Amino acid sequence: MLSSPRRAKPRAPEVAADRDLVVEDAATGFCGAIVGLEKSYSGDLVRLEDRRGATRVFLMHPAAFLIDGKPVTLVRPRTRGPQARTTTASGSRVLPTARARTARASRIFVEGVHDATLLERVWGDDLRAEGVVVESLDGLDNLAPILAEFGPAAHRRAGVLVDHLVAGSKEMRLTGELGEHVLVCGHPYIDVWQAVKPSSVGIRAWPTIPRGTDWKTGICRDLRWGTPQDGWRRVLAGVRDYRDLEVDLLRSVEELIDFVTAASDDR
Repeated sequence: MLSSPRRAKPRAPEVAADRDLVVEDAATGFCGAIVGLEKSYSGDLVRLEDRRGATRVFLMHPAAFLIDGKPVTLVRPRTRGPQARTTTASGSRVLPTARARTARASRIFVEGVHDATLLERVWGDDLRAEGVVVESLDGLDNLAPILAEFGPAAHRRAGVLVDHLVAGSKEMRLTGELGEHVLVCGHPYIDVWQAVKPSSVGIRAWPTIPRGTDWKTGICRDLRWGTPQDGWRRVLAGVRDYRDLEVDLLRSVEELIDFVTAASDDR
């Protein structure tokens, strides 16, 4: 009697070992972010750093690592020859001989460091070309005293990017009646993390976190991402350009840039 042919075991998909990608070593369970690639006589090595700052080196064997519990084969990222960029990460056209201009008096204020980092990741080239500085408020509760010190005027406009700007929210109350030289734009998401498309960070959807639970802590718990610091690394690693962000955030940032760059000549 003829035996049926054995089915070939499916190969683990290849994933580029990009810096900050979080993976787990299947053999030991060590989980960390990629912080470097090395070479040895035995083959390519990847160095991982866990949430406590400990680092370990592993051989990049086929199917030796897990991402979200699924085996993958890490490979070295492909290197390309230098190519002239035609667009920035925000989708704007790169100007020939573009230079950073002297900083304007106008400013864009954001709630926290994560917001500022995302703006730099996607709009950094545009902001430098326009001379727009982004400053963190370290919490929206600090908006009023910071604006009072800043002193918005026709030549010194203030744009404010706000998370969870929806009717009846605390954010809406804190940003009302700020004057003609201040523009507040926002998005409906609880945190700027949620303005990153789920597919860009390898999930189907952002989990719903019950009220009373710190949102980032709840997200990292439900997705098994470790600490909020680990989670932020995952989120940031998933953002390459404007296509990784939701339309609400894109529209708000573009409107704020237009507002502060339309101010009368700085004095």
